[in-house]
Amino acid sequence: MKYKKILPIIASSLLVFASCDDNLMEWEKDPEHGAVTGAELPLGLVEKIGRYEPLKNYTSMILGNGIGADLYMSDAVYRKIVNENFDEVTPGYAMKHGAMVKSDGSINFATIDAFIAETKKAGLSVFGHTLVWHSNNNASYLNSLIAPTIIPGSSGANILDVAGLKSGTFTSWSRNNPGKGIAIVANAGLTSTSQAIQLQSSATSSSAHNLQLTSPGTLIVTGHNYEISFYIKSDIAGKGRLSFDADAALINKYPWKDWYNTGGSWTEAFITSSQWKQVKIKLSAADFNVGATAFKFNIDLGYLPNVTYLIDVNTISVVDLDAPVGAVNLLSNGNFNSGITGWNKSNGAADALSLAPAASAYEGNGAMKVVNATSTPSDQWRTQIQSTFTSTLSAGKKYTIAFMIKSEATGSIRCSTTPSSLASYQGDQSTSPTWKLIEWKITAKGGETGLSFDLGGQAGTYYIDNVTVTDDAAGTGGPTAPVTIDKTDAEKTTIIGNAMKDWISKMMTHYKTSVFAMDVVNEPMKEDGTLRNGTEGDTATDYFSWVKYLGKDYAVTAFKLARQYGNATDKLFINDYNLESRLDKCDGLINYVKYIESQGATVDGIGTQMHISLTTDKAKIDQMFQKLAASGKLIKISELDIRLGTETPTVAQQASQAEMYQYVIDSYKKYIPASQQYGITIWGVSDNAKEHEFWLPKESPNLWDANYVRKHAYKGTADGLAGKDVSKDFSGELQK
Repeated sequence: MKYKKILPIIASSLLVFASCDDNLMEWEKDPEHGAVTGAELPLGLVEKIGRYEPLKNYTSMILGNGIGADLYMSDAVYRKIVNENFDEVTPGYAMKHGAMVKSDGSINFATIDAFIAETKKAGLSVFGHTLVWHSNNNASYLNSLIAPTIIPGSSGANILDVAGLKSGTFTSWSRNNPGKGIAIVANAGLTSTSQAIQLQSSATSSSAHNLQLTSPGTLIVTGHNYEISFYIKSDIAGKGRLSFDADAALINKYPWKDWYNTGGSWTEAFITSSQWKQVKIKLSAADFNVGATAFKFNIDLGYLPNVTYLIDVNTISVVDLDAPVGAVNLLSNGNFNSGITGWNKSNGAADALSLAPAASAYEGNGAMKVVNATSTPSDQWRTQIQSTFTSTLSAGKKYTIAFMIKSEATGSIRCSTTPSSLASYQGDQSTSPTWKLIEWKITAKGGETGLSFDLGGQAGTYYIDNVTVTDDAAGTGGPTAPVTIDKTDAEKTTIIGNAMKDWISKMMTHYKTSVFAMDVVNEPMKEDGTLRNGTEGDTATDYFSWVKYLGKDYAVTAFKLARQYGNATDKLFINDYNLESRLDKCDGLINYVKYIESQGATVDGIGTQMHISLTTDKAKIDQMFQKLAASGKLIKISELDIRLGTETPTVAQQASQAEMYQYVIDSYKKYIPASQQYGITIWGVSDNAKEHEFWLPKESPNLWDANYVRKHAYKGTADGLAGKDVSKDFSGELQK
């Protein structure tokens, strides 16, 4: 033990004594931490508790605390309590996938790096929590990886001659440098029935032109702009470019545009992978030499050896962006390529309307971003964005309003026309994180002057692009619907497996010299002791089921990766809750650990969270520890707290809480052999509301009260750790 001689210490400065007649103490209100809500304790007990040493002095096992990293960094009183009383800290949220992984999949290490540096100064170790869990993920990022591939609708009519590709004859196309071969392959494109051009580089391929396919000529209209695009993927990482033939009319035959390298500087080459990617390049009128009449382009894929590329035949196109269309858009700015000029917020928050960058656009340089903070299903107008038509609508004429929309979560939108006296209203339309084409056909009343997007029905962030209002009599001028290609189950498994490897490998590598114990897998079991499978129906925005895509072996993979990229001596844990109330769940977790190890991974320890209450069955607590001890693994109480069902507990409730803390610790020490005792982590420091915004609000489960003053539970915990009533060793008089 770290047990030291007990010396009297001065009671907390937060305590002031009122009348000794009633033998009770009163709590002083601390303006920094708010009013104390705990019940009064007998004065003699307060004096005893005040004379206890820091908790860690009463045990030789690791004594941990689950804390808020932000509170630890910002609150000096909170930090002092943690530093004085504990050996190890577990950041409750800040080290999880949702807190650290950014929208592009990169990891923000800054917060935890600063936290670890601060805890290291205090002599504390950090227990990592947690690598793989179904909650607290950046689910938006993970779901985006397996989202359907969206092929944008055409910008206009394809003027490129692709007949030779569709027939497989390559008529009008030139296979100048065929490498291992250039051929048409059936059923290999974006859809299960579409054709693909297969291009294979040779074993000696090293220059872009070593594998080259050249297009037929495309006529140039003076002053017009053009767009070349196609979808491509490769069996392994590849690299390609677009160039223009020796007789091309382009000023720059090797244009560096529309893509960047990883360093952010311009490059002539695009990168390919096993996922379909759209390559798109725009040629402005200024790119052509004066008098140019036609141009050809080359697809150059010879940079790297032994790569097989596929280009979907249906997506390879050249579009004249200035070709006349059958209908005129009655909105002057529907594509937002030059900002959101012409659009205004009629109703909504000050920051409701803004310009989204190209990365969030359906296509082009930007999109309209609308944020609706509050759901008001019957008052869609409460967030309303409007624009004015270039001419008023004519009575009796039919018009089509079309636009592309997506939302960061499930959402709702409707259109309406202005002014309100002539308004027509579309029914509510559902939205999702996938781009969707919405069309609304109306018959004009006559005199309508503008369009409204009504987004107040459901809170969320929305992106709108390619808005058109056209006269049906003039033909269709709106965007064509996108093609949606779902990924196969096998593709999803590969993608999510790679995402897990990326996350775990980077975390374990980054913290290899500073974190030596980690919850690798958290809460894998259902209450009946069977494995979760992703069908539990959780709708939280941070929910992501790894097991749904990776199967029963997801934990096997996680433990193998953690061991591979961490240290051989790291202590790797699996962790779950309610093991003391559902012994079948405890059995199921132990059996799952056996399965994980049967597949070649090693699990060092099992964590039992123990978020319990005064009514928790003590006999089952004992049985749980006996079962866990029989596993032979290190056993950790990983998240211990004891609820009282109130934020204003009575003296009797506080005494019962202290007794329960002591009982849990006594049972742990009795039934878990010393060689298997990893340690005990108390979840949270105090009953202060700042700690309970998201966990057990309006409760009092901790060892310090709302003013950071030791509670009766502090004594129960210390006595449990010490294995005796520490206060019996005190010398000197105590008030009775």
